[in-house]
Amino acid sequence: MEPITLTTERLLLRTFTAEDTDAVYQSCQDADIQRWTTVPSPYERHHAVEFTEHMVPDGWRNSTMCTFAVLPRAGGPLMASVAVTLRTFSGTWEIGFWTGKEHRGRGVMAESVAAVSHWAFMRLGATRLEWRAEVGNEGSRAVAEKAGFRMEGELRAALLNKGTLRDVWVGSLLPSDIGLTSPQPYLPARR
Repeated sequence: MEPITLTTERLLLRTFTAEDTDAVYQSCQDADIQRWTTVPSPYERHHAVEFTEHMVPDGWRNSTMCTFAVLPRAGGPLMASVAVTLRTFSGTWEIGFWTGKEHRGRGVMAESVAAVSHWAFMRLGATRLEWRAEVGNEGSRAVAEKAGFRMEGELRAALLNKGTLRDVWVGSLLPSDIGLTSPQPYLPARR
């Protein structure tokens, strides 16, 4: 799949390029990004090169991971990253993200997640988006909830991060949650 660009009222979401390597490297020096995400720690420049020049383009080319750099629509520095990764061939994709420290608390990530979620349902034919974060990552959970994800529970030892299995929160977003039609019918359990 060819990378695409999305816009929101305030944001431009586009693929990462080699020109973003330094900004990615700087952003990923943040202790919270290293603590709560699966980026390597310590995060070295070659990790940023691998991300911008190999991982991101390969994901788009293979249609398995679509990663967006988040920037101000009017121009400006890299603010964040958001990606959807194919998890099952039945249409489940996982969404993941990080936000640069100086851009947190402004609704940037919730706006980005909403835009990418809508795109994933419309363009990728996703039937379900999953969000996962290590238990305790309150910032990520707040973003997911603000973007409409429904919390489904806690999974034990479901995340391998820096050589340690960790418990995770899991939530989901369905097309119907944001007023869209799913490509397959959905029969919820009766309670």
